Amino acid sequence: MGERFEEIRSRLSKKLLRYTADREHIEYEIPGLLIHRVTQPTEPVSYLLPPSLCMVVSGAKRVLLGEEEYQYDAHHFLISSLDLPVVASIVEASEESPYLGMRLELDMEALLEVVYDPGVVSLAEVRSSRAMAIGEMTAPLLSSFERLVDLLEEPDHIPVLAPLVHREILYRLILSGRGARLRQIATIGSHSHQIGRAVAWLKEHFAEPLRIPELAALIGMSPSSFHQHFRTLTGLSPLQYQKRLRLNEARRLMLQGLDASSAAFQVGYESLSQFSREYKRLFGLPPREDIRRLTQKDVTQRA
Repeated sequence: MGERFEEIRSRLSKKLLRYTADREHIEYEIPGLLIHRVTQPTEPVSYLLPPSLCMVVSGAKRVLLGEEEYQYDAHHFLISSLDLPVVASIVEASEESPYLGMRLELDMEALLEVVYDPGVVSLAEVRSSRAMAIGEMTAPLLSSFERLVDLLEEPDHIPVLAPLVHREILYRLILSGRGARLRQIATIGSHSHQIGRAVAWLKEHFAEPLRIPELAALIGMSPSSFHQHFRTLTGLSPLQYQKRLRLNEARRLMLQGLDASSAAFQVGYESLSQFSREYKRLFGLPPREDIRRLTQKDVTQRA
């Protein structure tokens, strides 16, 4: 990666260790920025990952999307251009060398501005592919993250300067080998943009019955084309995606004290037995046992 890259990474690692001295998961004043420190490998955790750039300063993380596995470390980043239900775990971490990572939720309005900026060089159009990918971390991109973290020392300047650094990060991503995914999502009329609209609808209406012909018509696609492009981008069928949304929300509700039956019906299940089967299939334990385990271990859903 080069001497400059390692110098930046070393400085950033020291800064993150200082900021996370007494906590594992920290959301600061910078919109969309989450800093994460873990001192041992973790078990898989299911959650909804928003459009984000995820990067590691030390250690490694594994993310499952459907049946596909993505693993990244200090020399690679993970980019998600849609809300995606994933299962993730920290695979490299120790007391001596903690896992240090950051997630920056992408500002889609800022993305539109960057994509349609006449000064941004156009990329060749590419066919729809997964809305998640691994890219190579570069010194300039890592430097942008360091400057974002440095703003924590100057909180009064965050409202003005953080959006500028965020825009720079988007710019560097768009020009990278993985930027085409962001451009596709932002390009009105593209298949990716249409699927993005469907994902937004599912997030708002996941408790309702899923009618593929109606949802396909809503975004201007045929049912067969919708199903094909949805699976291509998300790695899941629309029904599988809806189930993940329902089960993750039910888990959140139960962690807040709701019983399994009430949570199941609130997220759209009509059969408690079906809910329990699908819950165990995703999380590995029946609802009651899983919630007891999570409560005892204080496992966060935003690992």
